Amino acid sequence: MREVFHQSLEELQNGLVEIAELVATAMEKATTAFGTSDVTLAEEVIDADSIIDDRALALDELAIEILARQQPVARDLRIVVMSLRVSASLERMGDIAEHIAQLTRMRFPERAIPKGLKGTFTKMGELDVDVARTLADLLRTENLDLAERIRNADDDIDELHIAVFEKVLSDSWQGEAAATVDATLASRYHERFADHAVSVAKKVVYLATGDWAGDD
Repeated sequence: MREVFHQSLEELQNGLVEIAELVATAMEKATTAFGTSDVTLAEEVIDADSIIDDRALALDELAIEILARQQPVARDLRIVVMSLRVSASLERMGDIAEHIAQLTRMRFPERAIPKGLKGTFTKMGELDVDVARTLADLLRTENLDLAERIRNADDDIDELHIAVFEKVLSDSWQGEAAATVDATLASRYHERFADHAVSVAKKVVYLATGDWAGDD
């Protein structure tokens, strides 16, 4: 019985890694589509979001089953509770990647990135993809140095997010209303994606150390 229990816990942790990898792929495709107006790639992201949703739901059902049947305690309980909360954050990150892809589809055949902001959004996309890849590694290894890397990248994304708002609010901004909306929405999506990653990283730190540093 204990062997089955520990197999279930391992399945939970492996499932989180798999979902995180799907999210990283989704964000990579979404940011590429956003930067190049590749509507076919954007459609791939939109269609694949249901896979992330289904994986998260299945993982939650497994976690609830473990709670009901095994009544875990101590670190085992933390693993189960963490998986429920982390799967929700990962599912939301997948949704955000989908939102970026939807912006691309909505503006096609025009470019979704407003003039003057291509470099900023390219950098934000690269950082978010790196954050997602690092998050998958963190969930796999519990290497807490990776949590710090995620926090540092989040700070960089926050700065770029502020730069986008400063740009669209400046007197020199000549974008039309649609371009302004696209810029602010896309920037917000990138910023929130990284925020969710930081939230997950904090939970992994808690799992590894038992110390809770708070949540967003």
